[in-house]
Amino acid sequence: MAKSTEPVTIKKYANRRLYNTGTSTYVTLEDLALMVKNGEDFVVYDAKTGDDITHSVLTQIIFEQEGKGQNLLPINFLRQIIRFYGDSMQMLVPRYLDISIENFTREQEKFRDQVAKTFGGVGTFGGFGAMEEQVRRNMEIFDRTMKMFMPNGRAEEGAGAVAPDKSDDLDELKRQVAEMQKRLDRIGEKGESKG
Repeated sequence: MAKSTEPVTIKKYANRRLYNTGTSTYVTLEDLALMVKNGEDFVVYDAKTGDDITHSVLTQIIFEQEGKGQNLLPINFLRQIIRFYGDSMQMLVPRYLDISIENFTREQEKFRDQVAKTFGGVGTFGGFGAMEEQVRRNMEIFDRTMKMFMPNGRAEEGAGAVAPDKSDDLDELKRQVAEMQKRLDRIGEKGESKG
């Protein structure tokens, strides 16, 4: 049976129950989390108003996962996200995060492929150098992403702080900030010309 390209519709009722219209069954947040992990797309609508509440339900799933001790989001990252609410950069953050996580996911897929090739059938440990190199690259990507959300491009002092190790990274960060400022200026000019 071919997989539908349309997202599954989930209805949330006043009693906070979630109903999967595709399977005609009630589901839990854990069921929805499993659907996400399996790559199944869905939208959640308030059954009474018809409003799309997918964003708040996904946020609730993250909250539940974090509450179970599966802390994926570092405290400094959460603080930086909170700081962006109401900031002039707020409208750029979602797209930047989308691009960053897409890049991170692609790198992880490459890493998984490399592990499969290294350990698939041979049983030797000669591929650890390549795996370490991939992990190092992933950490550099993640570090650059985090620096974008830190004041002055530096991690906050304290646990988990990462000292800048390359002037090239700082130059790249300055270039990216200047590029974002130009975009904001253009958006501001467009907004003033309409008013």
